[in-house]
Amino acid sequence: MFQNRLDAARQLATALNHYKGQHPVVLAIPRGAVPMALVVAQQLGADMDVVLVRKLRAPYMPEVAIGAVDESGKTYLAPYAQDMGADWDYLQAEKKTQLAVLQHRRQQYNAIRPPVAIAGRTVIVIDDGLATGATMVSALQLVRRQNPACLVCAVPGASADALEKIRPWADELVCLSTPQDFQGVGQFYRDFEQVEDQDVLACLLSGCSWAKVLHIKM
Repeated sequence: MFQNRLDAARQLATALNHYKGQHPVVLAIPRGAVPMALVVAQQLGADMDVVLVRKLRAPYMPEVAIGAVDESGKTYLAPYAQDMGADWDYLQAEKKTQLAVLQHRRQQYNAIRPPVAIAGRTVIVIDDGLATGATMVSALQLVRRQNPACLVCAVPGASADALEKIRPWADELVCLSTPQDFQGVGQFYRDFEQVEDQDVLACLLSGCSWAKVLHIKM
Protein backbone atom coordinates (compact mmCIF):
# COMPACT_ATOMS: atom_id res chain seq x y z
CA MET A 1 0.00 0.00 0.00
CA PHE A 2 1.18 3.51 -0.83
CA GLN A 3 0.98 6.32 1.70
CA ASN A 4 -0.47 8.69 -0.90
CA ARG A 5 -0.06 9.70 -4.54
CA LEU A 6 3.29 11.31 -3.78
CA ASP A 7 4.64 8.03 -2.43
CA ALA A 8 3.26 6.11 -5.41
CA ALA A 9 4.72 8.61 -7.86
CA ARG A 10 8.19 8.38 -6.31
CA GLN A 11 8.15 4.59 -6.46
CA LEU A 12 6.86 4.66 -10.03
CA ALA A 13 9.66 7.06 -11.00
CA THR A 14 12.20 4.63 -9.55
CA ALA A 15 10.73 1.81 -11.62
CA LEU A 16 10.97 4.02 -14.72
CA ASN A 17 14.51 5.21 -14.01
CA HIS A 18 15.86 3.48 -17.14
CA TYR A 19 14.20 6.25 -19.16
CA LYS A 20 16.11 9.00 -17.36
CA GLY A 21 18.29 10.93 -19.79
CA GLN A 22 16.17 9.94 -22.80
CA HIS A 23 13.97 13.05 -22.54
CA PRO A 24 10.67 11.16 -22.59
CA VAL A 25 7.19 12.65 -22.39
CA VAL A 26 5.06 11.79 -19.36
CA LEU A 27 1.33 12.00 -20.03
CA ALA A 28 -1.24 11.90 -17.23
CA ILE A 29 -4.88 10.88 -17.39
CA PRO A 30 -6.69 13.69 -15.51
CA ARG A 31 -7.34 14.31 -12.84
CA GLY A 32 -5.81 11.96 -10.29
CA ALA A 33 -2.66 11.12 -12.22
CA VAL A 34 -1.64 14.68 -13.06
CA PRO A 35 0.31 15.54 -9.88
CA MET A 36 1.87 12.07 -9.99
CA ALA A 37 3.03 12.64 -13.55
CA LEU A 38 4.62 15.91 -12.49
CA VAL A 39 6.74 14.09 -9.90
CA VAL A 40 7.73 11.36 -12.36
CA ALA A 41 8.59 13.91 -15.04
CA GLN A 42 10.76 15.90 -12.63
CA GLN A 43 12.70 12.81 -11.60
CA LEU A 44 13.17 11.56 -15.18
CA GLY A 45 13.95 14.94 -16.73
CA ALA A 46 10.88 14.56 -18.93
CA ASP A 47 8.29 16.84 -20.45
CA MET A 48 4.87 16.50 -18.83
CA ASP A 49 1.39 16.87 -20.30
CA VAL A 50 -2.05 15.26 -20.20
CA VAL A 51 -3.90 12.80 -22.43
CA LEU A 52 -7.60 13.56 -22.46
CA VAL A 53 -9.92 10.57 -22.13
CA ARG A 54 -13.06 9.93 -20.08
CA LYS A 55 -14.71 6.74 -19.03
CA LEU A 56 -18.17 5.89 -20.31
CA ARG A 57 -20.33 5.08 -17.31
CA ALA A 58 -22.62 2.09 -17.02
CA PRO A 59 -26.36 2.80 -16.76
CA TYR A 60 -27.42 3.10 -13.10
CA MET A 61 -23.84 2.23 -12.02
CA PRO A 62 -21.75 5.33 -12.84
CA GLU A 63 -18.74 4.00 -10.95
CA VAL A 64 -18.39 1.15 -13.48
CA ALA A 65 -16.67 1.85 -16.81
CA ILE A 66 -18.17 0.24 -19.89
CA GLY A 67 -15.68 1.94 -22.17
CA ALA A 68 -14.02 5.29 -22.76
CA VAL A 69 -13.90 8.14 -25.24
CA ASP A 70 -10.92 10.31 -26.17
CA GLU A 71 -10.99 13.99 -27.07
CA SER A 72 -11.12 13.21 -30.80
CA GLY A 73 -14.40 11.37 -30.23
CA LYS A 74 -13.00 7.89 -30.85
CA THR A 75 -14.66 5.36 -28.55
CA TYR A 76 -13.46 2.16 -26.94
CA LEU A 77 -16.23 -0.15 -25.71
CA ALA A 78 -15.75 -3.02 -23.30
CA PRO A 79 -17.18 -6.34 -24.55
CA TYR A 80 -19.67 -6.38 -21.66
CA ALA A 81 -21.13 -2.91 -22.40
CA GLN A 82 -24.41 -4.21 -23.86
CA ASP A 83 -24.79 -6.72 -21.05
CA MET A 84 -24.74 -3.75 -18.65
CA GLY A 85 -27.75 -2.26 -20.42
CA ALA A 86 -25.91 0.27 -22.60
CA ASP A 87 -27.88 0.46 -25.84
CA TRP A 88 -27.07 2.72 -28.80
CA ASP A 89 -29.09 5.70 -27.56
CA TYR A 90 -27.55 5.52 -24.09
CA LEU A 91 -24.03 5.28 -25.47
CA GLN A 92 -24.50 8.27 -27.75
CA ALA A 93 -25.85 10.39 -24.91
CA GLU A 94 -23.09 9.32 -22.53
CA LYS A 95 -20.43 9.95 -25.19
CA LYS A 96 -21.81 13.45 -25.77
CA THR A 97 -21.71 14.18 -22.04
CA GLN A 98 -18.11 13.06 -21.63
CA LEU A 99 -16.93 14.81 -24.80
CA ALA A 100 -18.28 18.07 -23.44
CA VAL A 101 -16.11 17.61 -20.33
CA LEU A 102 -13.05 16.84 -22.48
CA GLN A 103 -13.61 19.87 -24.70
CA HIS A 104 -13.92 22.12 -21.67
CA ARG A 105 -10.71 20.73 -20.18
CA ARG A 106 -8.83 21.15 -23.46
CA GLN A 107 -9.85 24.80 -23.58
CA GLN A 108 -8.68 25.28 -19.99
CA TYR A 109 -5.36 23.54 -20.56
CA ASN A 110 -4.61 25.22 -23.89
CA ALA A 111 -5.05 28.58 -22.20
CA ILE A 112 -2.03 27.66 -20.06
CA ARG A 113 0.17 26.06 -22.71
CA PRO A 114 -0.09 24.13 -25.98
CA PRO A 115 0.10 20.32 -26.01
CA VAL A 116 3.58 18.75 -26.04
CA ALA A 117 4.62 17.16 -29.35
CA ILE A 118 5.09 13.41 -28.91
CA ALA A 119 5.78 12.01 -32.39
CA GLY A 120 9.04 10.03 -32.46
CA ARG A 121 9.52 10.22 -28.68
CA THR A 122 9.22 7.80 -25.78
CA VAL A 123 5.84 8.43 -24.16
CA ILE A 124 4.91 7.24 -20.67
CA VAL A 125 1.18 7.28 -19.91
CA ILE A 126 0.37 7.36 -16.20
CA ASP A 127 -2.80 6.79 -14.21
CA ASP A 128 -3.24 6.45 -10.46
CA GLY A 129 -4.55 2.90 -10.87
CA LEU A 130 -6.55 0.65 -13.18
CA ALA A 131 -9.84 -1.05 -12.37
CA THR A 132 -11.30 -2.03 -15.74
CA GLY A 133 -8.50 -0.51 -17.84
CA ALA A 134 -10.96 1.14 -20.23
CA THR A 135 -9.64 4.70 -19.95
CA MET A 136 -6.04 3.52 -20.27
CA VAL A 137 -6.82 1.55 -23.44
CA SER A 138 -8.45 4.65 -24.89
CA ALA A 139 -5.47 6.80 -23.87
CA LEU A 140 -2.93 4.40 -25.37
CA GLN A 141 -4.88 4.18 -28.62
CA LEU A 142 -5.00 7.97 -28.85
CA VAL A 143 -1.28 8.33 -28.20
CA ARG A 144 -0.36 5.52 -30.60
CA ARG A 145 -2.07 7.38 -33.43
CA GLN A 146 0.41 10.22 -32.85
CA ASN A 147 3.36 7.96 -33.69
CA PRO A 148 5.51 7.77 -30.56
CA ALA A 149 8.80 5.88 -30.85
CA CYS A 150 7.95 3.87 -27.72
CA LEU A 151 4.73 3.75 -25.70
CA VAL A 152 4.81 2.86 -22.00
CA CYS A 153 1.93 2.35 -19.58
CA ALA A 154 2.88 3.02 -15.95
CA VAL A 155 0.58 2.63 -12.94
CA PRO A 156 1.07 2.02 -9.21
CA GLY A 157 -1.55 -0.72 -9.13
CA ALA A 158 -4.14 -2.51 -11.23
CA SER A 159 -6.44 -5.48 -11.40
CA ALA A 160 -5.08 -8.50 -13.23
CA ASP A 161 -7.91 -8.27 -15.77
CA ALA A 162 -7.05 -4.65 -16.54
CA LEU A 163 -3.39 -5.49 -17.13
CA GLU A 164 -4.27 -8.21 -19.60
CA LYS A 165 -6.52 -5.76 -21.43
CA ILE A 166 -3.75 -3.13 -21.55
CA ARG A 167 -0.84 -5.36 -22.51
CA PRO A 168 -1.42 -5.45 -26.31
CA TRP A 169 -1.52 -1.66 -26.54
CA ALA A 170 1.79 -0.76 -24.84
CA ASP A 171 5.41 -1.51 -25.70
CA GLU A 172 6.18 -1.73 -21.99
CA LEU A 173 3.90 -2.15 -19.00
CA VAL A 174 5.06 -1.04 -15.54
CA CYS A 175 2.77 -1.90 -12.62
CA LEU A 176 3.94 -1.97 -9.01
CA SER A 177 1.06 -3.95 -7.48
CA THR A 178 -1.48 -6.47 -8.78
CA PRO A 179 -3.39 -7.91 -5.81
CA GLN A 180 -5.40 -11.10 -6.20
CA ASP A 181 -8.20 -9.59 -4.10
CA PHE A 182 -8.57 -6.40 -6.14
CA GLN A 183 -11.45 -4.27 -4.83
CA GLY A 184 -10.80 -0.82 -6.26
CA VAL A 185 -8.05 1.70 -6.97
CA GLY A 186 -8.47 3.27 -3.54
CA GLN A 187 -7.18 0.12 -1.85
CA PHE A 188 -3.64 0.97 -3.01
CA TYR A 189 -3.54 4.17 -0.91
CA ARG A 190 -3.82 5.06 2.74
CA ASP A 191 -4.64 8.64 1.71
CA PHE A 192 -6.53 8.88 -1.57
CA GLU A 193 -7.35 12.57 -1.50
CA GLN A 194 -9.25 13.83 -4.54
CA VAL A 195 -7.41 15.93 -7.11
CA GLU A 196 -9.39 19.00 -8.14
CA ASP A 197 -9.40 21.00 -11.36
CA GLN A 198 -7.35 23.79 -9.79
CA ASP A 199 -4.68 21.26 -8.79
CA VAL A 200 -4.38 20.09 -12.39
CA LEU A 201 -4.08 23.65 -13.65
CA ALA A 202 -1.40 24.38 -11.05
CA CYS A 203 0.63 21.38 -12.20
CA LEU A 204 0.38 22.39 -15.83
CA LEU A 205 1.58 25.87 -14.97
CA SER A 206 4.83 24.11 -14.02
CA GLY A 207 7.32 25.21 -11.46
CA CYS A 208 5.02 24.01 -8.68
CA SER A 209 5.86 20.94 -6.67
CA TRP A 210 3.52 18.16 -5.66
CA ALA A 211 3.78 19.25 -2.05
CA LYS A 212 2.62 22.76 -2.91
CA VAL A 213 -0.23 21.51 -5.06
CA LEU A 214 -1.83 19.17 -2.54
CA HIS A 215 -0.32 20.59 0.67
CA ILE A 216 1.41 17.34 1.62
CA LYS A 217 4.45 17.46 3.89
CA MET A 218 7.49 16.01 2.16
